[in-house]
Amino acid sequence: MLIARVLTFVGAILLSNATFGQNKSLSTPEIEAQIEEDLANMSLQEKVGQTCQITLDVLLKKDAEGKLIEPVEIDPAKVQEAIVQYGVGSVLNVGWKTITLEEWEGVMDGVHAPFNDKETKAPILYGIDAIHGVNYTVGGTLFPQEIGLAATWNPGLAMQFGQATAYETRASGVHWNFSPVLDLGRQPLWSRTFETLGEDPFLVSEMGKAIVCGYQGDGGINSEHVAACMKHFVGYSNPSSGRDRTPAWIPEKYMHELYLPPFKAAVEEGALTVMINSGVVNGIPGHENYELLTEILKNEWGFEGFAVSDWEDFIMLHTVHRTAADLKEGIINAINAGVDMSMVPLAPQYQEYCKLALEAVEEGSISEERLNDAVRRILRVKYIVGLYEKRMNQAKKYDDFGSEQMHQLALESALESITLLENDGVLPLNKNQKVLVTGPTSDNLIYLNGAWTHTWQGDNPLFNTEGRLSVREAMEVYLGEGNVLFSQGAELYLDEGFEASKLSDTEDFKAKAAQSDVIVLCLGEFPCTEKPGDIRSLNLDAAQLELAKMAYATGKPVVLVMIEGRPRIIRDIVDDASAIVQAYLPGDFGGEALTQLLFGDANFSGKLPYTYQKYDGQIEFYDHPRSVSRHKANHFYAFDPQWEFGYGLSYTTFEYSNLQIDKSTIEEGDSIIVTLDVTNTGDREGKEVVQLYIRDHYASMTPAVKSLKAFEKVTLGAKDKKSVKFVIATEDLQFFGKDGEWISEPGMFSAIIETLTADFELK
Repeated sequence: MLIARVLTFVGAILLSNATFGQNKSLSTPEIEAQIEEDLANMSLQEKVGQTCQITLDVLLKKDAEGKLIEPVEIDPAKVQEAIVQYGVGSVLNVGWKTITLEEWEGVMDGVHAPFNDKETKAPILYGIDAIHGVNYTVGGTLFPQEIGLAATWNPGLAMQFGQATAYETRASGVHWNFSPVLDLGRQPLWSRTFETLGEDPFLVSEMGKAIVCGYQGDGGINSEHVAACMKHFVGYSNPSSGRDRTPAWIPEKYMHELYLPPFKAAVEEGALTVMINSGVVNGIPGHENYELLTEILKNEWGFEGFAVSDWEDFIMLHTVHRTAADLKEGIINAINAGVDMSMVPLAPQYQEYCKLALEAVEEGSISEERLNDAVRRILRVKYIVGLYEKRMNQAKKYDDFGSEQMHQLALESALESITLLENDGVLPLNKNQKVLVTGPTSDNLIYLNGAWTHTWQGDNPLFNTEGRLSVREAMEVYLGEGNVLFSQGAELYLDEGFEASKLSDTEDFKAKAAQSDVIVLCLGEFPCTEKPGDIRSLNLDAAQLELAKMAYATGKPVVLVMIEGRPRIIRDIVDDASAIVQAYLPGDFGGEALTQLLFGDANFSGKLPYTYQKYDGQIEFYDHPRSVSRHKANHFYAFDPQWEFGYGLSYTTFEYSNLQIDKSTIEEGDSIIVTLDVTNTGDREGKEVVQLYIRDHYASMTPAVKSLKAFEKVTLGAKDKKSVKFVIATEDLQFFGKDGEWISEPGMFSAIIETLTADFELK
């Protein structure tokens, strides 16, 4: 069975600093020779078509009113026009909602028919956003969103997630997954923060490499793997306004030290495709940034795959960013900058794209050499993922699709992600207590999953996975309905496109609170992403805060559970909570996982992958320069988040001791070994994330107070001790200097783990 194999393999790489692969190339000389032969036999129009991607809607049958027919059905005439006549090379999407394996089978039969019938010279590469499991196939396994996966601090588990998702994606007949998101989560207002792997480039790099390895396989892509797509190159996640697809201003130093490293790590892991930043960085749209796309990504890093635009982004160079006077200029600018495929994606725009791109090549505005380079990269990926081989019957081949093994892996991912932030002793809960479950996010799977779940925004409960449980339902199954009271207390909704909430039936809430022994209060966010997810403030809305204060006023212990994709400000309701749990967006098994954790059947081990902000207007990160901490009179305690990056409690306690380094001085090209002992001082087994930070005491450019350089998640039985070892190379001491080069400077450094510190000198 798939998961049994995965678990056996992953056991060897549970260390977070495991090497998944360096500078992998998945092509072969035979593939490269075949590509050159293919190019020689393709017309300019056929080549241009390879660079065009359309959405599935363009190919589907519609009724007399223009609505998609259900179940979805391919229209052969539309296929003939798009794929045969215009030579379109790629298709994406699923219509508007989750479809069945049987529907996928019909879709794949339709889109691959022209190539199978030898009407085209290249097959279709199909892409989909399976970002937290196969969220667009009925019965697919839904995992925590990436921000929750990051909170596990477990690359081995991330790789298993990647393998499971790839397996179920291939069961759907799809060879290409638009994941992982490698954007850095450093603008919590940004609506896609939940899709990131957190705020730290090292954590994002390690978890991202693991996901890519899971998607693509450690030794090459077979029938259980897919091509990964790094998103969104680069700087998309840091819009100054906080609103999606708006400009970012990122100094060169921070671009190289923070935003580029996760992508470079994924390229070295062999990631086959990359999707481009829809926004603007330092005044240049992502799709026109030659320096980033060609000079760095392709030339410097040696990226062998292809770059695809995001939705309509060639068009938006003209209509939104206004750097192209018309669509043709936008196409010329983007392709010449280094984008290889355009997600056009609708009709009749794709016909216009093909026409204008062909004109641009024929008149020399886009060289045939550049077009050949783009098509060569696209064909390379098609060969590597096996599209030129005979297609199998997808729905019947993959027996582990939606299996119990998959469900257990999703449950384990949720268990390791959910993070305990406060606990005055109320947790674990007593199974004999009567529990009131309340709050707007307590009784619907849409809140546990968030966007990109069954629909784009993930806000339609009609498509919730059958048999999966909300928090309320999971509690009722666990305790029995008679021991669980429910009153929603407040509702989340959209008001003119923005998130809003209101209290509901407060008298019912008060009556049931009076009958309960403990209150589990679930607050959070309405599912949303991209522009529909824009918010005006990080502050949790007034109605939810009021509901929390009503709960505290009952005098009953209140367990506050935050089900959210980003850290919403809850400063005013923290102190009166008996316990606070950060659940993130834990997926279809989040209700069961949360219940097991609250009642002590499992132990908390999640750690925050971001700094949990305390104030809406004061955004801080753990690796700030010392000046950020400067208070009045040169006291350094101004840095004051609600909870720090890497923080998380457990039902047991851990003690760190005996921190040692093997040498007190090192020279360039050398390394030091850092060791310490970790002891579980409690009475039950627990998992702890040992985090090693490095501090550069002085540098020619202002250093951070500390930077994460290594971590390992260890499992310790009660009273057990383990020695942990990290190796730090001089490369880990480098920074991006004034002259635009990575440098290291002689001086003193500190290795920091918890409250322990050891100093060493770089000569």
